[in-house]
Amino acid sequence: MKKYSYIISTLALLSVAVSSFSDEQTDATSQKATLQPNYIDEVVWVVGDEAILRSDIELMRMQGEQENINWGGDPKCRIPEQIAVQKLFVNQAATDSIEVTEAEIAQGVEQQVNAWIQMVGSKEKLEEYRKQSITEIKAELHDEYKNRELAQRMRHQLVEDVAVTPAEVREYFRNMPEDSIPFVPTTVEVQILTMQPRIPIEDINKVKEELRDYTNRVQSGTTSFATLARLYSEDPGSARLGGEMDYVGRGMLDPNFAQVAFNLTDPKKISKIVESEFGFHIIQLIDKRGDRIKVRHILRKPKPTQEAIDMMLARLDSIADDMRAEKFTFEVAASNLSDDKDTHNNRGLMTTPTEDNKRTSRFEMKELPTEVARAIEGLKVGEISKPFTMVNSRGKTTCAIVKLKNRTEGHRAKITEDFQVMSEVVLEKAREKKLREWVQDKIKNTYVRIDPKYQDCNDFEYEGWIR
Repeated sequence: MKKYSYIISTLALLSVAVSSFSDEQTDATSQKATLQPNYIDEVVWVVGDEAILRSDIELMRMQGEQENINWGGDPKCRIPEQIAVQKLFVNQAATDSIEVTEAEIAQGVEQQVNAWIQMVGSKEKLEEYRKQSITEIKAELHDEYKNRELAQRMRHQLVEDVAVTPAEVREYFRNMPEDSIPFVPTTVEVQILTMQPRIPIEDINKVKEELRDYTNRVQSGTTSFATLARLYSEDPGSARLGGEMDYVGRGMLDPNFAQVAFNLTDPKKISKIVESEFGFHIIQLIDKRGDRIKVRHILRKPKPTQEAIDMMLARLDSIADDMRAEKFTFEVAASNLSDDKDTHNNRGLMTTPTEDNKRTSRFEMKELPTEVARAIEGLKVGEISKPFTMVNSRGKTTCAIVKLKNRTEGHRAKITEDFQVMSEVVLEKAREKKLREWVQDKIKNTYVRIDPKYQDCNDFEYEGWIR
């Protein structure tokens, strides 16, 4: 589906910047100038009621040069066509009332800007290169991110009902040359046993006292809840937004958090301290809409001491030795001792969701948490790792041991062993076909006007642009 996207890479806009800051002799100002058009801008395409500017095309062309993008044809034709197709999806998203919330946009833009800052080294370097403040950069990215998300959600909606049968999968691969059959990378199955280091009660009380202080400061009018959230909350997703979460149903929240949040009725008041699986929170109501709620929160996480971590690592080391001595199995230990709720009831077996909302226990090494991948590197099937520390999915420091349950070496897909992989290939082809047909039909029924300078194009991917 990538070929139908309006290709604006997060990295492309800064690929020049990266090289400029890694080479002290490079002049960032002159590089910036190369991205500025030196002509009077003009409308060169109109799709529906959306205009495509010459500068849009030129910027995308230069980004493509930076990333060595193969447009699959003449860039003069293919680039404006890519932009036009993007606008078809965005317009349809508006018709179908598909939305991207301001909170989602703010979070996405924030992540993109932070990625850029990491690439160039600092906020100041990014502002120097872009000749804009961070606030101006975010404002400029707002509509771009929103439209990209709308188009992506529209594509997903169009193909969500596409399915393929086992017979169609077998037929697709029946006479395919072996070197064209998908290569399945090496996969592993891993069992994990995690145990939380004990946190001293005095450290927990210290965090609670800090949260009480935040509450007093807000209620006295000294500062706002949002300011304190930005400064102190340890929830990276919401802290940047002043602790603000989007509208969410009860089932999407930690049960303890949900119980307190949904009982709030006065936006001027702050909740009592509530403990969730993520840590300790205070919550402020923003709005309620039916069975959905919008709140701000501040999250604080008490940290275990190094002594407590070392003690837990020593305990896990002893447990691993007992397993190697066959006093009990990894499965029994994980079921009775592990505090990882995601694997506790699965005998320690790690799983991950698939695209069809099922789950698989097969991971490529790159899909595993870094600490887990490092721990099983070099292990033979059936061996247990040394104990190690990691940050779990809830942002807490935990101690763990893992067992390499199975390893399947990379190979050409086989219908008897890798049906899911082969099915995904055929399903993706079916989705691409559905999207192509939709785009082709949409072109026929959408007003399109193209500047005469582009009407000599004979290398469009789709038919019907020139009329």
